[in-house]
Amino acid sequence: MPANVDELVVRVADICTYKWDMIRHRPLAYLISGFTGGAMVVFGATLALAVSAGVPEKLAPGVANLLMGLVFMFSLVIIMVSGMTLVTADMYIGMIGVFHRRITWGWFIWGVTFGYVGNFLGSMFFMWLISKSGSFAFLPWLIRAHNIGIAKLGQTASQIFVMGIVCTWMLQTAAILYVKVNDDISKIAMAAYGPLAFVAGMTEHCIANIGFLALPLFQQDLYLEAVAKMPDVVPVILHWGFGKYGWAHNQLYTVLGNLIGGILFVAIVFHFVSHPKRVVELYKNKTQMMLKQ
Repeated sequence: MPANVDELVVRVADICTYKWDMIRHRPLAYLISGFTGGAMVVFGATLALAVSAGVPEKLAPGVANLLMGLVFMFSLVIIMVSGMTLVTADMYIGMIGVFHRRITWGWFIWGVTFGYVGNFLGSMFFMWLISKSGSFAFLPWLIRAHNIGIAKLGQTASQIFVMGIVCTWMLQTAAILYVKVNDDISKIAMAAYGPLAFVAGMTEHCIANIGFLALPLFQQDLYLEAVAKMPDVVPVILHWGFGKYGWAHNQLYTVLGNLIGGILFVAIVFHFVSHPKRVVELYKNKTQMMLKQ
C-alpha cells in the first residue's frame, strides 16, 4: 500500500537528512551528483529538440509540445531512480526538512544554492558538447532551437515567474508522489508525469531552460549565417544578459517562480495536510525501533 500523508512527510524528511548529510560531509560527491543530475535534465532537452524540429504547426499547434514532453519525461525517471540531484526537487525536500527540524534555514539556502551550481555546470557542459557536434548545426534544428529561445526569452518577468510557479507545482507534486508509492511501475509513472506535464504545458524550469536556451546561444552565429540566405526571416538576437531576450533575465524569474511553486504549493501543502500528532507518533516508533536494534 502507498504511504499515507503522515508517513510520506517523514519519508521526505529522511531523504532530506541523507542529502544534507552529503552536503555537510561529502560536498564534492554532492557537487558531482548535481552535475550529473543537470546533465540528465538536458538529455531530455536534447531529445525534445531532436523530435520536435520541423513539425508543422498547421498539423496541430500542440503536437510538437506533446512530442517534446513524451521524450523529455524520462529525464526525471533516470534522475530519481539513480538518486542524482535536481535542485527543484531539493526545494520541497529541504523545506519539509526545515519543518521537521532536520536542517536549519541557513543549511536549506546553502543546499539549494549548491544544488543549483552543480545542475548549472552539468547542464551547461552537456549543451556545450552538443553545440560542438554537427547533429544540431543544420536546419531545421537551428531554427527550432532559436525559436524556442525567442519564445522563452521574449516573455516578461511576470510571465516567466508565473510559469515557473506552475512548473514546479506540477513537477514536484509528481516527485513527492514518487516517494509516496512503493512499487516500481508506480514510481516510474509518477517520475514520468512531472516532466511530461511541465514540458508539454510550456512552463519554465530553471535547469531545463539552461539546456533549451544555452544551445541557441552557443549556435547563434550558425543560425545567423543560415537565415542570412532567407530574405523573409528577420533574425532576433539572443544574449546572455538581463533584459528582453536575455538568458539571465529568464533564469532569475524562473528560479524565483520554481522556488514558490515547490515550497508554497507542494512542501507547505503536504506539511500542513499531515496530522501533527500522527507524525509525532511515527517518530516515537522510529526511535523505539532504533533503540531495540
